[in-house]
Amino acid sequence: MEKIRVNDMVEVVSGNDRGKRGKVLRVMRDKNRLVVQGVSLRWKHMRKSQKHPQGARLRRETSINVSNVMLFDEAAGKRTRVGIGESGGKRVRISRVTGKEINAGVKAESVKAKPEAKKSKKKEGEE
Repeated sequence: MEKIRVNDMVEVVSGNDRGKRGKVLRVMRDKNRLVVQGVSLRWKHMRKSQKHPQGARLRRETSINVSNVMLFDEAAGKRTRVGIGESGGKRVRISRVTGKEINAGVKAESVKAKPEAKKSKKKEGEE
């Protein structure tokens, strides 16, 4: 179980953006990085195209390491470490500051279900 998920509110604890808070937009588990809204902004230079006839300079959030952020507990009003516990037979995230369950993040219902495998049709002579 991952301790930080999409839509969690986090606070940056180290780096140039220390102290900033933002919502997690994307989590890259394989790279151990995440993208936080309004943090680690960089300029993206776009070449001329039909969409940008003059070219453009756009501000984009870039990824930061997961170790540089902590979950922000809005109930306590400060950042917290995250623990794993059980509630109703399921593993849940628990705030170490308040000891309460953390409900933010992506819900299990929003994950797309896997499509059913197509059944192969057998010919009459084959079994």
